[in-house]
Amino acid sequence: MSQPLKICLLGYRSQPFSGGQGIYIRYLAHALRDLGHDVTVISGEPYSHLDDDITLVKMPGLNLFAAENAMKALRWHHFKDRIDLFEWWSHNSGGFPEPYTFGERLVRWFKKNKPDFDIIHDNQCLAPGLLKLEKMGYPVVTTIHHPITVDRDIAINAAPDWKLRLLAKRWHSFLTMQIKVARKLQHILTVSECSKRDIARDFKVRPDQMTVVLNGIDSEIFSPRPAIARKSNRLMTIASADHPLKGLNYLIDALALLRQDRPDLELTVIGAPKPGGPTETQIKSLGLEDAITFRHGLEPEEIVELWAEATIAVSPSVYEGFGLPAGEAMACGVPLVSAAGGALPEVVGDAGIVVPVRDSQALAREIGGLLDDPARRDHLAKMGRDRILNAFTWKRAAEQSVALYETAINQARNA
Repeated sequence: MSQPLKICLLGYRSQPFSGGQGIYIRYLAHALRDLGHDVTVISGEPYSHLDDDITLVKMPGLNLFAAENAMKALRWHHFKDRIDLFEWWSHNSGGFPEPYTFGERLVRWFKKNKPDFDIIHDNQCLAPGLLKLEKMGYPVVTTIHHPITVDRDIAINAAPDWKLRLLAKRWHSFLTMQIKVARKLQHILTVSECSKRDIARDFKVRPDQMTVVLNGIDSEIFSPRPAIARKSNRLMTIASADHPLKGLNYLIDALALLRQDRPDLELTVIGAPKPGGPTETQIKSLGLEDAITFRHGLEPEEIVELWAEATIAVSPSVYEGFGLPAGEAMACGVPLVSAAGGALPEVVGDAGIVVPVRDSQALAREIGGLLDDPARRDHLAKMGRDRILNAFTWKRAAEQSVALYETAINQARNA
């Protein structure tokens, strides 16, 4: 198409420092803008951080995760709104209603404002509201980063008792909605071949409904900092500390094994453990309180500076639909040891060391070998940076996304 597109990106929560979905919205919006398209982001709380020439439409909900007391967050005016009431009830009964309620508010906003968008690109909301927008005549593309059924199954299996298993099942009950909606969508974008296979398996979505568009990595921000001295004894990872999907417990066990011969070895974790949670309990039981430092709430430049100090980056995840932190570490020129969780081997390729998932001994063995081999560390650091520059750019991701938009638009016109 010769004319720029009017693109609407949707995110039920889009803060770029609270998870990969927020990073995706921010970078894709900027890359589409740089291609000359008119980009609007419609977001629930917490909101995206965007340049001034990208329109942000705020779609506030109750934002109960940020409330001091979610049970007491309801106000009298909320009783007039069925969406507010449902969000409050579902959240306080252990559910996760945000994707559904964002979709319902979205339809209400579209009916009132009747915006002139060429394409709507949803970021894993997968609410029935998307199907309503299609019926209103809007072509829709949806990104599914990976099927959350994987998160659910890992969380249930990691739960120590039946009460927590029941809570995990209740929280993930939104998946019933997402699976039904995904099967009815014609254009699904996903970020790795692994995710495509797993979505087809778990959501029963046809492979011909899906297009793989690899994520990009910001190789300008995430780049080597040669002026910063690299430590000789520091491992670093980015992980949601108490989330079993991220596999931090396996890295902590590996650290305990490594410190038997390397008592000065330390680990920096970008993340925050829950007070008294399983991560803190594990660290105390292994006597590693002085060996592990947690950092959180950091700006990207602060994370890059920590990568510059790290001897080795480690990605111990049991599963990733893509694995942005691994790619960012490689872009920073840090040698990487990664578990073979989900799509991580697709990101790492031959530019890092890949070990089986849930294998602390394999992590310890490969990390130890790399600590003893500075030349190999330097070689992998260069290979990792080169791989990111050659294969993972947001410009390419935006161009391939636009190609899918054009397919969806043409199909809608010819329907």
